[in-house]
Amino acid sequence: MKLTANFTILFLVIVLIAALFAGCAQQAQTPAQPKEIKIGAIVSMTGPNSNIGKSMWQSAFLAADEINANGGIFVKQYNTKIPIALVQGDDESNQKGGQNAATKLITEDKVDILVGGYSSGVTSAYQQTVAEYKVPYIVTGASSPIITHRTDIDTSTVFHHCPTTDAYGKYTTNFIDQVIRPAVNKKFSFPADRPFRLALLYQDTAFGQGVQAAVNETITKNNLNIQLVSQQKFKMSESDFRTPLTVIKAANPDALYVAAAPNEGAQIVPQARRDVGLTTIFLAVENNDAPEYYKGIGQYGEYSIIESRFSPYTAPTGLVTDAQNAFKNNYFTKWGMYPDMMGASTYEGTYIAAKAIENAGTLNKADIRQALVDLRMPQLIEYMKDGTISFSKDFRESQFNHWMEQLYYNSTIGETRPKIVWPDNLKGTDFALPAWYKPGSA
Repeated sequence: MKLTANFTILFLVIVLIAALFAGCAQQAQTPAQPKEIKIGAIVSMTGPNSNIGKSMWQSAFLAADEINANGGIFVKQYNTKIPIALVQGDDESNQKGGQNAATKLITEDKVDILVGGYSSGVTSAYQQTVAEYKVPYIVTGASSPIITHRTDIDTSTVFHHCPTTDAYGKYTTNFIDQVIRPAVNKKFSFPADRPFRLALLYQDTAFGQGVQAAVNETITKNNLNIQLVSQQKFKMSESDFRTPLTVIKAANPDALYVAAAPNEGAQIVPQARRDVGLTTIFLAVENNDAPEYYKGIGQYGEYSIIESRFSPYTAPTGLVTDAQNAFKNNYFTKWGMYPDMMGASTYEGTYIAAKAIENAGTLNKADIRQALVDLRMPQLIEYMKDGTISFSKDFRESQFNHWMEQLYYNSTIGETRPKIVWPDNLKGTDFALPAWYKPGSA
């Protein structure tokens, strides 16, 4: 009996030790619940793009605040909500700064996902690091297709939540052909077959070159009656544009399409009209729909055009109007200013990141990446194709609805304000040629 009892005790000890080891092994396999979910925001807090970068950061911060006010992100693996810690990475508006910011966020801060990225040239410079560590990245500002189309590195973890230069370059060119060209022909009694004389002034970067390529391709592919009479480029962050503008004036354009950042565009239009005497219609890329641009162009921007999808000063009537206005008001209450377009997409990007983590149910980066691939969530504050935020299967690009705005000068505030003029289902007024406008001539 005593021997049997000893064997029983020994057996129970062995079972207890085995259970202890099994528990330890299980604990080693299951990571401890993190105190926070780290979302890294790569933004331009210093350098020439700092105004845009500030709006992107403050918008992401506002989104994280709202999510945390509801307890954070629910993660099924831990069966609880975990708060967001938003970690800033300043790319300093240059490639070296971007590389440093991305490396630190990924290797030192150990972020779970990335949002942001404004300059296409800066963003593409650190994509190798993103690819190496397979970090999911929702790009909310860099618009060159190269961001997800390039084949020299693996871009499978990068998702584009902003229209590409292909999309808005095509859209603006079609507006020129369908709206401005007929208006010019009608006002000046030109024959319908007269070629419209278009000039381009573009930033000599992946962004600017992307716009130039999109315009050329759209004209050629659709056999549009548009003649490119001058295509001038400039270095990023230049401040004196009078030389290329003088060349453009000599080409006698009917309109000038400018692919520039807001800090550049805000100088180009006044220099063109005030200093060079270029009395034409100016068209700007969507990133210029920002308070900085409106302040800079002043009265010289009257009757100019901006292609847009989000404006600090107007919104088309529709399903997201209330949500868009609430975002603007909340942003103004917190920061004392209105957000720009890149801020809006970064605000959404932060919510997209949160939704992907929730859908993944884990902080495993591969699972989060797959959740982004499979994502279908209702539009938030910007009008999306089919009212849904999702990413295309080929290049992981979300699809936005666009509109065209014409700017009108408000002497009380000393700035222009936009009115939507196209497409017809969104417009608040018709496109108009100013009394001072002069068409080009061969």
